[in-house]
Amino acid sequence: MHDITIGALYPEIPAQIAPFFAEAVYPWEVLPRIGTIIRALIEKGLDGYTEIEPDVWVGADVKIARTATIEPPAIIGPGTEIRPGAYLRGKVLVGAGCVLGNSSELKNCILMDHVQVPHYNYVGDSILGNYAHMGAGSICSNLKSGGGNITIHDGDVGYETGMRKIGALLGDHADIGCGSVLNPGTVIGCGTRVYPLTAVRGVIPAGKIVKSMEEIVDLCVES
Repeated sequence: MHDITIGALYPEIPAQIAPFFAEAVYPWEVLPRIGTIIRALIEKGLDGYTEIEPDVWVGADVKIARTATIEPPAIIGPGTEIRPGAYLRGKVLVGAGCVLGNSSELKNCILMDHVQVPHYNYVGDSILGNYAHMGAGSICSNLKSGGGNITIHDGDVGYETGMRKIGALLGDHADIGCGSVLNPGTVIGCGTRVYPLTAVRGVIPAGKIVKSMEEIVDLCVES
């Protein structure tokens, strides 16, 4: 069994949202509260942010393409770029210096600082840690094909979440290869890399390379 607590996956949570994570043990416990967190931040006041539409707040130097769509509530951190065709479906909280790219779709998710979701990605009911990166076409699948609540599997241990929708929980510096599918409730530890075109499920600890679900090696021994 691996440490998949908030502290293990996100050792440096941005100060603005850190108090909300302190109220939980596991990251999926935060997912149902994302809308509430965004509204609490708005009510508290966002220094240096501008409300461009009702309940859509953006920080300094944010670039938003004319063809991007942002539904409320949403908070976009300073220096973030939202490229053409990006679709933010509401309850999206984005940190500083992120890239939300061409034709990517996001909903009910938190992106910490310097996250890249740059090309044809889907991020729903997910949390992406600082400097996490999703390659072109990689997606966070958030709903089981047969329905029912999601159990997060870590070897022989199962965490019953009581939730029907959970995407992926990516630790800081996780890197997901192009065209990969993260199945519902996937947890990727800090710094772990996933090869392109890989279907991943369950818990992958920090510092690994996922070449396939049958071949997971330590990051330091990559050939």
